[in-house]
Amino acid sequence: MVKTSFIRQAVENDIAELTNLLKNLFTIEEDFQCSSELQQQGLNLLLNSPGAAIIVAEDDSGVIGMITGQILISTAEGGPSLHIEDLYVQQQARGKGVGKRLLEAIGKWGFSHGARRMQLLADKNNYDGLGFYAHSGWQQTQLICLRSYFKNGEK
Repeated sequence: MVKTSFIRQAVENDIAELTNLLKNLFTIEEDFQCSSELQQQGLNLLLNSPGAAIIVAEDDSGVIGMITGQILISTAEGGPSLHIEDLYVQQQARGKGVGKRLLEAIGKWGFSHGARRMQLLADKNNYDGLGFYAHSGWQQTQLICLRSYFKNGEK
C-alpha cells in the first residue's frame, strides 16, 4: 500500500524529527557537522522568525521530509529573495514527488512574502540532489560560496 503524504508548516513538536532529518542531510554535506543541540537551536529560531519558514512532508509514519527558507534582501533583485537552507527527503520517500511538493510550498510561502527569486546552496558532490534540482528547473550560477567564522567576536 502506497502511503500518501501531505505538506504543512512545521510546529515545535516536530523539532526532534527535523533534527534527525538534518543529521541525515549533514552526512552528505561535507561542510557541515551534526550537532543536535545546534540544529535544535537553529530550528527554534526559524520557527519563531516571521521572515523564515519550515515546511514538512508527513505521512502516517511521521515527518518524511523538510525544507527551510528565509527571506533576504537582494540588491541584484532590488527586493526580497528566498534563501533555501535545508531540503531533505527520507530515502524511502524519494522519487514520489515529495521534494517537488516541498519546493513548491516554500516557493509559495516566499512569493507571499515578496520574494522575487529563490536560491540555494547544494553540496557539489551530492549528485542525486544536483540531478533533482536540474530536473526541477533550477540553474547553476557562476557564483561560489565562501565563508568565514568569527572568533571571540572578531574576525
